[in-house]
Amino acid sequence: MDLTPVLDGFAVVLEPTNLLYCLLGVVIGMLIGVLPGLGPAATIAVLLPLTFSVEPVTAIILLAGIFYGAQYGGTITSVLLRLPGEASSVVTVFDGYALARRGRAGTALGIAAIGSFIGGTVAIVAMTFVAPLVAGFALDFGPPEYTALALLGILLVATVSGGGKVKALVAAAIGLLLATVGRDGFTGAERFTFDSLALSDGLDFVPIAMGLFGLGEILHNLEQRHRAVSAPARVTDVWPSRKDLRTASGAFGRGSVIGFALGVLPGGGATLSSLAAYGVEKRRSKHPERFGNGAVEGVAAPETANNAAATSSFIPLLTLGIPANATMAVIFGALLIQGVTPGPLLVSEDPELFWGVVNSMYIGNILLLIMSIPMVGVFVKILRVRATILAPITVLITLVGVYTVNNSVFDIGLVVVFGALGYLMKKLGFEPGPLVLAFVLGAMLETSLRRSLLLFGGDPAGFLARPISGVLLTAFLAVVLLPLVAALWRRRRRAPAEDRVKETL
Repeated sequence: MDLTPVLDGFAVVLEPTNLLYCLLGVVIGMLIGVLPGLGPAATIAVLLPLTFSVEPVTAIILLAGIFYGAQYGGTITSVLLRLPGEASSVVTVFDGYALARRGRAGTALGIAAIGSFIGGTVAIVAMTFVAPLVAGFALDFGPPEYTALALLGILLVATVSGGGKVKALVAAAIGLLLATVGRDGFTGAERFTFDSLALSDGLDFVPIAMGLFGLGEILHNLEQRHRAVSAPARVTDVWPSRKDLRTASGAFGRGSVIGFALGVLPGGGATLSSLAAYGVEKRRSKHPERFGNGAVEGVAAPETANNAAATSSFIPLLTLGIPANATMAVIFGALLIQGVTPGPLLVSEDPELFWGVVNSMYIGNILLLIMSIPMVGVFVKILRVRATILAPITVLITLVGVYTVNNSVFDIGLVVVFGALGYLMKKLGFEPGPLVLAFVLGAMLETSLRRSLLLFGGDPAGFLARPISGVLLTAFLAVVLLPLVAALWRRRRRAPAEDRVKETL
């Protein structure tokens, strides 16, 4: 492997402007992680217009910093207030808050900070070597392979998303439908435009993301913030003892591996990784009853895993052009707006951007470790700011920002419409993530599918004749059929047991 582009990437990130934006991204991410409910996807969507005036590499460094910075920010309220600021920090509540109630809040936050640093750093090192290999492998991808990959990505995201599989699939179907709005790229026919010139070029990603994640989340959070919040626990003795570090060392290693592996998969992400890592530690423990009552491993494992996953999720985005989760979908939109097309050619054609973004994560993780503990007091004070003050400011930034993209009043109307849709989805238990991901992947899926059918003369069996697309479609069928087979197996096993019960009666 030629390390020259990697070293050149450090030269890019060490430029004063890029360092400043890396620091800014990490700080904003931590702040957003502290504020329950808003999340990195919503924040990045709101801040998209602010990145238009800077270089692409600077913009993505900022947005990446927000993403992995938010993973630790959510830990602070999970430990101190039993209030997860991020979905990936829900598992940390179990043992983090229990430690805080025993007067060990500082230990929990210290373990979380160290775990976040280790998980992120391990994932970045692995990403440095794995991402170019994935990009080289992806050069063999043609329309059939991208069709199968997009289809598998949409299905995986939908089936592992929160809110239930059926609801996630419905949301993904709506996203695919929205992706068809506008002129047909092959025939020029208009679809679902209702004779509107504003819709003839299709729906823009920015109003959809800002509406669903920005305005929709704000409306939902205002409704949820009527419950009282308890006073935060005191933070003392932040640095963990040697005993705590020895106890957590295995969890650090296993959490890094689990987080990296699941973060690469579409739909894996930080939340699933933290759950999986916590479950592994509890099963391995000789005293599983400690978990939920203040086990140090119960904080170390999920915090290491969610940061590793947040980093590794950039691999499919940058090398394949496939966003692995909702936040990656928003960053994908930011790259396209900046004129950068993610994919296998990005490593070779724009190495400064690729390695600049990757290497910025080394710096960002160090900044995160340095700032995480000293700024705890500041972050806790932010929780006392009323939502009625923060919400109007955020809404104003959202509407002004979306107008500046195309100078279009129609886009403001779209934000309002999708904001109402996002609010209703949250109320009814639908996650907006599968919708946005399906919308992003929908155009790729349709274009690749139609090109593939032209290539195969209309014969769909051609997908199975190619090795890569055949394997991906087999994986797709496995994801679809395995739950059905498992349900039938459980039903068959249950039937004889019920018959025996009837016979005894």
